[in-house]
Amino acid sequence: MFPIKDNIPTDRFPLVTVALIVANVVAYFVLQGGGWTITDPFAGEWSLAEEAAVPCDLANRCPPGEPAPGHVSGVVSIFTAMFMHGGILHLAGNMLFLWIFGNNVEDSMGRLTFLLFYLLGGAAAMIAQTLADPTAAVPTVGASGAVSAVLGGYLLLYPRARVVTVIFIVFFFTLVELPAVFVLVLWFAQQLFFGAMDYTTGGVGDGVAYWAHIGGFVFGMLVIRLLARPKPLRPAPYRY
Repeated sequence: MFPIKDNIPTDRFPLVTVALIVANVVAYFVLQGGGWTITDPFAGEWSLAEEAAVPCDLANRCPPGEPAPGHVSGVVSIFTAMFMHGGILHLAGNMLFLWIFGNNVEDSMGRLTFLLFYLLGGAAAMIAQTLADPTAAVPTVGASGAVSAVLGGYLLLYPRARVVTVIFIVFFFTLVELPAVFVLVLWFAQQLFFGAMDYTTGGVGDGVAYWAHIGGFVFGMLVIRLLARPKPLRPAPYRY
């Protein structure tokens, strides 16, 4: 199941959403030196050893020698890591979700407020990942936590919106219009399930920061009503 668009038009151009997408793309291709393959997404100036966030560093519980010399300070790493990605598919998936759901959330609260919401959501996500395993010395990167905050906010703002979703059936696929509440609650349930599995195995999982996703999503749900006001729904007709 893969969402590709929603049916809520925006009243104005989502400048901050587009700027964030551009910033993430530039960070990946220029600062990281990443490419279209997954061979080495950290061949540039920004590297895992220096700019990624490390939970044990944020919790001040790293073993001697971790993180590596030259690593940016813990607080700074939260924000540098937020714009880094582990490969082109990682980047593309996060930016697709940001585009689908971020433009409407930005529209509901204004540009500067949305930027603050996004950055604080990413920080809250990293804090949640740190609390889940404060001794982890594994570098963490990605906009997933900040994007998760956007998803949590969208869920409360527009639960009756509908999302065009690609459904894969073996070698075939079809487009289905699904309620946003179904898509987002199912996504969050998956994060909870895999996060619990990762926690019970002592962090031996697939390398995904599920607790960052969970923390960002919960943050978005908790603060969205303080910052945003949902627009009256005027669903746009689909053309697909």
